[in-house]
Parts: sequence; C-alpha cells; structure tokens
Amino acid sequence: MSDVYAEPTTGAAPTGPATLARYTTLRLGGPAGRLETATTAEEIVQKVREAEARDEPVLVLAGGSNVVIGDQGFPGTVVLLRSRGFRAVAEDADTVTIRVEAGETWDDLVAATIEQGWSGLECLSGVPGSAGATPIQNVGAYGQEVAETITAVQAYDRTHGEVVQIAAADCGFAYRGSVFKYSDRWVVLSVDFRLARSPLSGPVRYAELARALGVEVGDRVPLVDARATVLRLRAGKGMVLDADDPDTWSVGSFFTNPVLEREAYELLRERAADLGEPPSWPGAGDVVKVSAAWLIDKAGFGKGYLGPEGVAISSKHTLALTNRAGTASTGALVALAREIRDGVHDRFGVPLHPEPVLINCTI
Repeated sequence: MSDVYAEPTTGAAPTGPATLARYTTLRLGGPAGRLETATTAEEIVQKVREAEARDEPVLVLAGGSNVVIGDQGFPGTVVLLRSRGFRAVAEDADTVTIRVEAGETWDDLVAATIEQGWSGLECLSGVPGSAGATPIQNVGAYGQEVAETITAVQAYDRTHGEVVQIAAADCGFAYRGSVFKYSDRWVVLSVDFRLARSPLSGPVRYAELARALGVEVGDRVPLVDARATVLRLRAGKGMVLDADDPDTWSVGSFFTNPVLEREAYELLRERAADLGEPPSWPGAGDVVKVSAAWLIDKAGFGKGYLGPEGVAISSKHTLALTNRAGTASTGALVALAREIRDGVHDRFGVPLHPEPVLINCTI
C-alpha cells in the first residue's frame, strides 16, 4: 500500500485556524494559529519569510508521520509542504542522482525508483511521510538508511535568510538524527539521492528480511521482491498506513533502540539475567544497540497494552503507540509513553528516548 498524507491538501486549501490532528498520522494535535500550504520550494521559503515578518513562530509540517503535537496546538504559522516531483540532476553508466522535492510522498518515490530500475531505497518501502523528512530523521529500516544514498540537501537557512546546498558530509547523520533534527534553523526544500542502476537490491543486511526472502544475509534479490517483502513485513506490524486499521494510527516506532556503553550493557545483562539475553547489535566503537521493543515487553508492556482514553500499544508491534480510539488527547498518549519509559528504567536501568519530534508536549 502506498503511503498517504494524514489529510491531503492542495494549493487552494483555505488558511486560518485548523486542528492539526487532521494532518498527523496519530490524529492528534490542537489548533494552528495560521495554516498555510506551499506547493513549490519557492512558496515554502516565501511562507516562512512572511511568518517571520509577522514575528510568528513557524512549524513546517509535511506527512505528519513523525511528530507529536500537543493539545494546545501550535500558536504560530504552520506551513504544509505539498511540493511534489523529482528529476535527474546527474547520471553516468552506473548511477543516477535524483533531486526530490521535500513534499514528495516517500513511498511513491520508492515505488518510482524501483520501476526505473534504480537500487538503494527498496528496503525503505512503506515508510510513511515525505522525502524532505528523511534526512532530518536519517530514516532507516530493514538494513538501509537514507544517509547511504543522500549526496546533498537543499535547505532554507533561516539564520542567514538564504537557500543553501548542504553536502551529505555536513549533515551530521547519526542513528535517527542529523543537524536538521531539533533545529529551527533549517527548512528542507529538496534532497539529492544517488542510486545504482541495477534491477537487484543492495546486499540484504537484515536477518528478518533475509529469512522472509528465503536468502542469506548479503545476497541480492530483485528490487520488486525486496519491496513486496518489506511491505508485507511492515503491514504485519501495523507499520503501513491504513485508514481502516487503528494500529497504524501512530508515528511508527515511538522509542529509539538504546545505544549503551559496554559497562551499561553488562549491567543490563545482569538485571535481565532471569529473562535471557537481551537482543543486541554491536555499534561503532565499544557500544551496543539494544532492542527497545524487548525492553518494553519484558518490563510488562506487551502488545495491546491499554493506556488512558483509548490510547494503546499496537496489537502488532510493541514500539508503536496508537490513538486506537481515534478520540484521545495528546496528553493521554504522552502519559502512556511516560509510563512505559519509567517502567523500563525502573526494571532495567535503561533510559528510553522518543523517536518522533515533540511539539508543545514532553514526556
């Protein structure tokens, strides 16, 4: 299933106060002080500058799939990114570099690259949201991260009032992070991706995906097979947006996998000795990445765990917190997230950190 925005808009959409729950996949969020729609990079810059001239705070919102907006909403201008399309800006016999507008629906882009026979994004099939959000989060799934294919980001620098191109090396890519995350300075306008001309995927790195494909880790498979299998795996976890499935009314994984120093990891192993070995993966240097889903489940918060007002852990995936009732408040979701965070810390001594951006709310 192709990803969709929480609610599509057009350039003709009315401006003015509106509940932001309509524009987030959680279906949560209070009113906007002012709502604007931008369909081109030039319009995005214009809308941001106009808000600055009015001395209003600015929130740039695209797919709404990785943001939690408080019940108070956002008091300034919310700019909805609806710029679309991509084009080749460089190519040779082996690769093609495409420039993708920030508002382009991510999964539509992935499907288009596979149709063209371009390899590099296939394992990111089904990820909700827009292309412009991917460098902010350094989106990754099933063994791929966008940092591996991004060559540059075009952005509006609000500090200096100019449009700049930022090389990948200067984007500060890290695990689910970049220089763009938690910063009001940058507004992403478009992103350049360098992809391989190949009908085959990159080497399959993720063991679960390899098993589902019936291949060994490191093997390559046809792009269409990689995409179909990733979509099936994601759908089984409620990680592909579906208007009829409340388990998908979420921001995907709410917590990142903790990255622990070796000493902290050994302490975790001691505290979890009665539960078996915590699933983990070696990281750069002497650090270990630990499964947040395992920690949450073993701390007593299993699939379907209910919180206040009908919010709940997804029945399909322990890391997804859902507005299952469709009528909850952000406060209720935050309360559930806080309960889980504190419960994991009390049981294992490991801190959990939220993956989505929190606007006018905190855990």
